[in-house]
Amino acid sequence: MVKIALIQLESAGSKENNLAKHQEAIVKASKQGAQIVCLQELFLTDYFCNEEKVEHFDLAEKIPGKSSDQISQLARANRIVLIASQFEKRGPGLFHNTTIVYNEEGNILGKYRKMHIPEDPGFHEKFYFTEGDLGYVAIETSYGKIGVLICWDQWFPEAVRLTALQGAKIIFFPTAIGWLPEEKERLGFSQHNAWETVQKGHGVANGCFIAAVNRVGKEKGTQFWGQSFVSNPYGEIIAKASPDNEEILICEVDLKEIDDFRKIWPFYRDRRLDSYTKITKRWIDA
Repeated sequence: MVKIALIQLESAGSKENNLAKHQEAIVKASKQGAQIVCLQELFLTDYFCNEEKVEHFDLAEKIPGKSSDQISQLARANRIVLIASQFEKRGPGLFHNTTIVYNEEGNILGKYRKMHIPEDPGFHEKFYFTEGDLGYVAIETSYGKIGVLICWDQWFPEAVRLTALQGAKIIFFPTAIGWLPEEKERLGFSQHNAWETVQKGHGVANGCFIAAVNRVGKEKGTQFWGQSFVSNPYGEIIAKASPDNEEILICEVDLKEIDDFRKIWPFYRDRRLDSYTKITKRWIDA
């Protein structure tokens, strides 16, 4: 049994304010027995990718650096595994959307750089982020292997499969997704339903737990839809936050369910590897 916490908050603006706000939530989660705590995508700042401004690059930091050191101290002080997303400055003109996993001593266990980078109205991430080059990772923790993917990665079954094949039992998705004002009335329900459904499906196809944490609140017109959730290998939601409120979503998961599920539905056994060779093509012409 592993108790996880998803921290769903509104941005407080500055890095200092956001760090303080998340520190308070992390302490509360730890006191409630959380062993793994996951923060939302780019939790230290507003979601700056809704516009293209060169000055936003100043928000990026080296890892290790000042903010990652502070996050490390939070993990150590609260004796938790902490999953935290940052805007990484890797080198001159080279930036990534990166998530770090820290252990209970505050040491970095592993790093994941967002692989799929969107470019859509309100989500101009290609302006800021270089595609990840670390591949898909399963990171060993005190509670077994976990995987980390980030937001837009949620839509790609190949990413989840390659993460799960390395032994990840829980796959965490730090996220910043919401409705644009011109779309919500017409497409709002359908967009959220698709987001939730595809992730639950990943959990079924791979026989693992999914933990998606999203932010809430409005930022420059975008209304983030919250509704952070945890689903089990059957795709059943076992914990879910509201669409509007800041919440610490606590959920206990039984990792034994994964073995039980895979004995009944042995999808990995029956995969036809010889038939998948064309999956690396962009498109298959008739």
